[in-house]
Amino acid sequence: MAEEKQEESNTGATEATANGAAGAGEAGSKRAHRSQKVGAVVSDKMQKTVVVRVDRLVRHMKYRRYVRRTSKFMAHDELGATIGDKVRIVETRPMSAKKRWRVIEIVQKAAK
Repeated sequence: MAEEKQEESNTGATEATANGAAGAGEAGSKRAHRSQKVGAVVSDKMQKTVVVRVDRLVRHMKYRRYVRRTSKFMAHDELGATIGDKVRIVETRPMSAKKRWRVIEIVQKAAK
């Protein structure tokens, strides 16, 4: 009787461990929402890297008018985006000293 309980508990533990290991990547450690931005490619002179210009409108505190602000991001590009393309970039792990973004899709190709 004691042996049967011990066998059941051992098999239950191995099943739980196997399920826990398999499910840890899926349900246990959910990834936080990664920031996405849409911008235009302004430079593609590097290998597998593009510079993306992202424009945004910010309301001026004193004058209550909208001011255009521009930011440039270096993004890893496996898709082959060229200058003038509109691309969507997503936050990712640091790939180099300045590169922390990755191109996930080319929204609109540049007119040639």
